Amino acid sequence: MANTKAYAATAPDSGLAPYAIDRRELRADDVAIEIDYCGVCHSDLHTVENDWGGSKYPVIPGHEIVGRVTAVGPEVKAHKEGDLVGVGCMVDSCRTCSACESGLEQYCDEGSTMTYGSLDRHDGTVTHGGYSERIVVGERFVVRVPEKLDPAAAAPILCAGITTYSPLKYFNVGKGHKVGVLGMGGLGHMGVKFAKALGAEVTIFTRSEAKVAEAKKQGADHVIISTDEAQMKAAANSFDFLLDTIPVAHDLNPYLKCLKHDGTHILVGLLTPVEPALQAGLLVTKRRVIAGSLIGGMPETQEVLDFCAEHDITCDIEMLDIRNINEAYERMKKGDVKYRFVIDMKTLKQS
Repeated sequence: MANTKAYAATAPDSGLAPYAIDRRELRADDVAIEIDYCGVCHSDLHTVENDWGGSKYPVIPGHEIVGRVTAVGPEVKAHKEGDLVGVGCMVDSCRTCSACESGLEQYCDEGSTMTYGSLDRHDGTVTHGGYSERIVVGERFVVRVPEKLDPAAAAPILCAGITTYSPLKYFNVGKGHKVGVLGMGGLGHMGVKFAKALGAEVTIFTRSEAKVAEAKKQGADHVIISTDEAQMKAAANSFDFLLDTIPVAHDLNPYLKCLKHDGTHILVGLLTPVEPALQAGLLVTKRRVIAGSLIGGMPETQEVLDFCAEHDITCDIEMLDIRNINEAYERMKKGDVKYRFVIDMKTLKQS
């Protein structure tokens, strides 16, 4: 699949620009996909600008991919030409460790192969993501997108959706539970939708009075302004779970006080050290737990798409012409998007 159009960054400060790549020929278990839509994740921005270190240039981001199957290898059974499918954050894993055998490929003992910026396990080339016309992925890492879903709005479910759905399911969140969602961005607004659909009473924690009406619109039962000491004090010892989607260092201690005994604070957005230091007494004296969760495995990624179709859940999106991707990144840095940009790949073909 020579000369596939894409957008790539060639250095941390280069921005994204048109680029041509070669996609591999089909292996026996491969699925070839013509990409229709690709969501724009904050991880894309961090990788392009090498915020986490280790970026391999050129970087072609994109791990919220929806498109149509154009060809399959001879061993493929789950997908056929014309199917609407998706590709999320991973495109391979060792497939043999206990995590992989349990359908938890994101926790692969050898490390999963990410959709972009990883080394292909077979030929050693660097993987390239969904800011491109097409992609070739092993069958195991391709999911079926229900035709009932708007394909553009379904794309972010493959990252923002599964990231918030997986921990809620793991901890059996449901009726009778009080759930607090920290942060009101791409992850947070999906967390609200899922927690509500699972039957929980949901509260959004936000620093901004301006977001109260929007939080209620998204389905939150209550809103707490986290900078208001009186509101935070009134919330003490009242939540079963806190789903923390905040991607930058923040003080966890005031939130831990809001958990009941045996309550759980789940980190899904923060990958850097916790600052300031945790007050261990807040955990020990109430048997509270801090947990983490990373995206979801392939069976659960299929599950969340089916759940969204059943409950009419999609991500709130703003469609994007790929030629405006650098401006979109600048807007993301300012938090100026509700709540996910999704690239219409027709604009790549036109570029």
